Amino acid sequence: MLYTVIVPLIFFSVANAIVSIGELKRLRKILMNMMGTFIFSGSVAAIFMIVFVIMFPPTQGVVLKLTQTVTVQSINIGDQITNMLTVPDLTKLFLPGNMLALIFVAILVGIATTMTGEKGKPFADFLQAGAEIFMKLITFIMYYAPVGFFAFFAVLVAKLGPTLFESYVRTTVIYYAAGVIYFIVGFTFFAFLSGKNAGVKTFWKNVTAPAMTALATCSSAASIPVNLQAVRNMHVASEINETVIPLGTILHKQGSILGGVLKIAFLFGIFHMSFLTPFALGSTWLVAILVGTVMGAIPSGGMLGEMLILSVYGFPPQALFVIATISIIIDPLATVLNVVGNTVCALLIARLMAVKKVFIKSTVASI
Repeated sequence: MLYTVIVPLIFFSVANAIVSIGELKRLRKILMNMMGTFIFSGSVAAIFMIVFVIMFPPTQGVVLKLTQTVTVQSINIGDQITNMLTVPDLTKLFLPGNMLALIFVAILVGIATTMTGEKGKPFADFLQAGAEIFMKLITFIMYYAPVGFFAFFAVLVAKLGPTLFESYVRTTVIYYAAGVIYFIVGFTFFAFLSGKNAGVKTFWKNVTAPAMTALATCSSAASIPVNLQAVRNMHVASEINETVIPLGTILHKQGSILGGVLKIAFLFGIFHMSFLTPFALGSTWLVAILVGTVMGAIPSGGMLGEMLILSVYGFPPQALFVIATISIIIDPLATVLNVVGNTVCALLIARLMAVKKVFIKSTVASI
């Protein structure tokens, strides 16, 4: 049922957040801090995983026969940007696959409502009421979350079980070990930056629900409602929360960045290419950021990200099947890292915005 409320919740939350911000100057500041935080945290994730795969090469002892043929289509960047921000007609705007276009329209609606002034106040109240109603609906749905979690996870284990014990055991262990370490150490580090020990305590107190939802659904979008509520419980201002979480879900995926590095290192290994050259390391960082950031905004962006890896390094089309398999294996934990990465980024952005919060022991004034 989470999928049925995602679209209206995002529309009302984002539009209401823009109206709550009020001034376009303040909105600009939030968006600038958001992009800076996303680049910083994404870079940390990429560098961490690069070091990890250097220490533990994912293809050590692995032998693969690339016999399956795959047709790789060329990437038309212009078309992808158009598809990312627009839809053919209004009805398609409200499909989960067109999330970025929906967010873009919601931002414009919020700006237009703000600029209308007093005459737009009834509509602003409607947006606020809609956001509150759908958040309340989420609380009802989450009563059944434990049942959904165990049912979905049972299906997931049955689906992935045979694959895990074939050619990708070492790769699986490396990603899940790195992911768990990054989840604990990396996110604790970001939470500490946001509010020192109090920030760490607040983060870990509220992170369970979005993490479990992400693990059960393997969907960042389906986790948006629960993540919004979790960040709200962390006392992050609503205009930051309701802007950062929906946009971050599309544009910022730390789990995918870790996965992008792993896929590149894996392909370098099976094709006997040196991963320790300056070009390989630098390009891996950049491509991983693109895979986890820009490509996440495009429908079917995961496949496009994998095609980008192949095109940048000149790997043969058969390699697409290899990294697509890795994507399936790492998806549960990658989704958790994607979702919780935005949770902790919301805390960092609140700190950068100098918003006085319960968990931040600071004397800065609330803006």
